[in-house]
Amino acid sequence: MRFMALVYFEPGSMDHLTAEDFRQLDDATIAHDHKLRQSGHLIYASPLAGLETARSLRFQDGALISIDGPYAEAKEVVGGFLLLEAESMEALMPLFEDDPILKYGRMEIRPLVVHTHSRSGEQRPEFALDRD
Repeated sequence: MRFMALVYFEPGSMDHLTAEDFRQLDDATIAHDHKLRQSGHLIYASPLAGLETARSLRFQDGALISIDGPYAEAKEVVGGFLLLEAESMEALMPLFEDDPILKYGRMEIRPLVVHTHSRSGEQRPEFALDRD
């Protein structure tokens, strides 16, 4: 089964970190991602750029509108994600007991849903980092 893990942070929750603190956190999370890859569970992981780079899309009155940033009333924002593979949700839990990012936020893990096109029977395209 495949799972998506979303990492949430409260805005400002890392404002107290120094540049050295961020470097150490990056190093620790990169090492943790390699541990997950070596165990055969990590497909892909990445932090997201800052809130100031975000765009929210929606339809309003039949037209697509774009708004800078996430919803203003959001108390938490998505700061990163992991695409995972495991036999079950329970098999994933022990892998995050030492995840360094969880000191600063929380993680939500959900199974991915596989749908097929009602006419063609096609599934969504598979994940491909390199698009040749």
